[in-house]
Amino acid sequence: MKTASMSISVRDMVFTALFAAVLCAASPFSIAIGPIPLSFATLVIYLSAGALDWKLGAISTLLYVMIGAVGVPVFSNFEGGFHKIIGVTGGFIIGYIPCALATGVIFNVLRKGIPAYILGMITGTILLYSCGAAWFMLQTGSPLRVALALCVTPFIPGDSIKIVIACIVTPQLRKALEHIR
Repeated sequence: MKTASMSISVRDMVFTALFAAVLCAASPFSIAIGPIPLSFATLVIYLSAGALDWKLGAISTLLYVMIGAVGVPVFSNFEGGFHKIIGVTGGFIIGYIPCALATGVIFNVLRKGIPAYILGMITGTILLYSCGAAWFMLQTGSPLRVALALCVTPFIPGDSIKIVIACIVTPQLRKALEHIR
């Protein structure tokens, strides 16, 4: 009976840990926009999902969530702890994982350069918004229109800019990482 195993090189472990560390360093810097802050986390997630393969990008994001869950102040506004994950913004924190997965999977499946990055990042962002808005609605009892107004609409311009930046940086970053591998 064959079992599936995931072989990961030391270099891949280092890249995964490096992206988790960059995510931990960038995420606390945020801008308050109502109850949900605008963070640099999504930019780093786009970069990790595009530059690494989908598994490593998702693992680096999962590491970030776990580091924050145990109390290290890596979430927005230099906060950490499990209470942040079950709080109003927790859907976004957990939503980072499917965002990374979708972004990486779509790019790895399509491998068509910038259009694949854009499609992956938009799909990942839709999943992120869905998780965040749904959790916000559960936590606050708000209807969908309120959740969309507070948790989605204000973030579309900023996330659009992050997608453009990631589409410019990711191909060079991916090429540099492949050269090192």
